[in-house]
Amino acid sequence: MNKDQVKGAVKEAAGKVQQKVGEMVGSSEQEAKGLAKKIEGKVQQKVGDAKEKLAHAKETLKDAKDKA
Repeated sequence: MNKDQVKGAVKEAAGKVQQKVGEMVGSSEQEAKGLAKKIEGKVQQKVGDAKEKLAHAKETLKDAKDKA
C-alpha cells in the first residue's frame, strides 16, 4: 500500500463522516462538501492503485530483462 492509497482512504472516510453529519444537522452544504471529499479520496486511492500496478510492471520487466 502506498501513501496515495492510505491518504485516499483517510480522505474518503472523513468525507463520509462529514456527509453524515451534514445530513444529521440538515446542512446541505456540509453534505456536499463531504461527498466531494469522499470522491476526492476515491480518486486518490485509484491513483495509488495505478502507481502500484506501474511499479509492479516495472519490476516484472526488470526481472525479465535480468533473466534474458
